[in-house]
Amino acid sequence: MRERGGTKRIGFISTRLAGTDGVSLETEKWANIFESEGHLCFYMAGELDSPPQRSHLVKEAHFKHPAIQEVFNECFGNVRVRKPSTTKKIHQIKDKLKSEIYKFLRDFKIDILIPENALAIPLNIPLAIAITEVIAETGIPTIAHHHDFFWERKRFLVNAVWDYLNMAFPPHLPSIQHVVINSSADNQLSLRTGISATIIPNVMDFDHPPRIDDYSSDIRESLGLAQDEFLILQPTRVVKRKGIEHSIELVKRLNMKAKLVISHASGDEGYEYEQRVQEYSSMMGVNTLFVSDIIKPYRGRTNDGRKIYTPQDIYARADLVTYPSNFEGFGNAFLEAIYFRKPIVVNNYSIYAVDIKPKGFKVIELDDYVNSEAVELTREVLTNPELVKEMVEYNYELGRRYYSYSILKQRLKVLLLNCFGM
Repeated sequence: MRERGGTKRIGFISTRLAGTDGVSLETEKWANIFESEGHLCFYMAGELDSPPQRSHLVKEAHFKHPAIQEVFNECFGNVRVRKPSTTKKIHQIKDKLKSEIYKFLRDFKIDILIPENALAIPLNIPLAIAITEVIAETGIPTIAHHHDFFWERKRFLVNAVWDYLNMAFPPHLPSIQHVVINSSADNQLSLRTGISATIIPNVMDFDHPPRIDDYSSDIRESLGLAQDEFLILQPTRVVKRKGIEHSIELVKRLNMKAKLVISHASGDEGYEYEQRVQEYSSMMGVNTLFVSDIIKPYRGRTNDGRKIYTPQDIYARADLVTYPSNFEGFGNAFLEAIYFRKPIVVNNYSIYAVDIKPKGFKVIELDDYVNSEAVELTREVLTNPELVKEMVEYNYELGRRYYSYSILKQRLKVLLLNCFGM
């Protein structure tokens, strides 16, 4: 890539680029590929864990900023007409964000801009409008990386901002190349907007298997698991579309000593569903652990001295992964389970059915509910190490073939060639 246009200064921009959410993880993978090819990456968001010398932190870019949440609440829910004061507020914040984006471009001499889901999900409307206007005013080469669109989420469909959604989610501008992560998003984007896109699925570094050290050897003890108890991992946020009730029912029907461990917090969709999951677990008599306080991107200690583990640490010690989602933009946790060579229970959600399942992965499959066949197969997997080994090794090779870094590298090369030529 260096001999095809030289070193480029690449600017990633989003609401948040920190932690273990899918957007942040995939951004990091893209950046790793770009940097391995000699390019320099810089970051602008409302929350960052990138090196300070490469970062531009703007608090209003975060979807949890009070002013942004105020705008969101005035535009979504049971709202169909926007107040003039809300419009004024949107444009005031947008103008501030625009000046920050221009500063980001100028200070880091950005050659190409990569908005990460900021032009797809309307959690921060002023940010998307600001990005759109900057691109329109500068013509800067842009790769808009879309993970999930607003029309895929019911909570965004009743709103008072259809004008902004049509303008900026995503914008149709000549200097933007659009990237989606599945074929359904590609189809819908074309049908709804006339925009054509490149499909780049999420990936894992299958050419370099995970390293497991002794740090996580005590994680089962930390979680209170007995030696003969199974660690069943639900590696997702606690949000409704993750279908965690299916995992609870499965553990109940296994009738085996096991704990269901949920590794992530509720996130940006409220805490009502977490309460529902707790109540359902209690009703079903399933010991469900919510451990987001000790599962973080980096190892360390909590304020009260408890050991902090990474998601990789808990994957390494899990006996089974459950992933019964009703909807996913792609399915990072699916790839992670394959990468860490763990058997997985997966619901036949639409993107899995269309894009992933045809590859031939060996999984325990649900079809929107837990049936006796899935329970029996899960029980067999948990008690038959030879079967597990056969499944996970087969899946790992398929992952290497279809979802490796080498696939991502080739496709990113093409996008840069489209921007800058030979």
